[in-house]
Amino acid sequence: MKKLFLAAFAVFAFASVNAQEFKAGVSAGLPIGDAGDLATFSIAVDLGYLFEISDDFQAGPTAGFNHSFGDSDIIDEDFSWIPVGATGRYAVSEEFTLGADLGYGIGVAPDGIESGFYYAPRVQYGVSEALDIVLAFRNISLDGITWSQITLGVEFGL
Repeated sequence: MKKLFLAAFAVFAFASVNAQEFKAGVSAGLPIGDAGDLATFSIAVDLGYLFEISDDFQAGPTAGFNHSFGDSDIIDEDFSWIPVGATGRYAVSEEFTLGADLGYGIGVAPDGIESGFYYAPRVQYGVSEALDIVLAFRNISLDGITWSQITLGVEFGL
């Protein structure tokens, strides 16, 4: 009964929210730390659906694809994850937004790669109503290592 009540409350809360916004982004990055030892360059694609919780705060689900190109001098394989989770954004001014993605990074390539906890704090600068420049630190915590990147990209409001 408690789960049914919580599910009904969540549906009602999101249904009563007036503003929603679909976001899509693309970023390029540099692997650092453990990732920097095995990869040379990264790209990421993100999709999110944000609900306006208050005038300054938005939250919602997010998913994406993160690909790192292996350093051919060390390894002949690339590394890929599908991060799935939640995102939150807080507008500190009309131009700047702070945010974070939290979730799970599902290992895709190479075969047998681990999955792990995913988080990505970000700072965004609003160029226009529909375009932001995004600086992010992306991290997937794996067994014994962390796969970290610093990325710079753009995000479009659709």
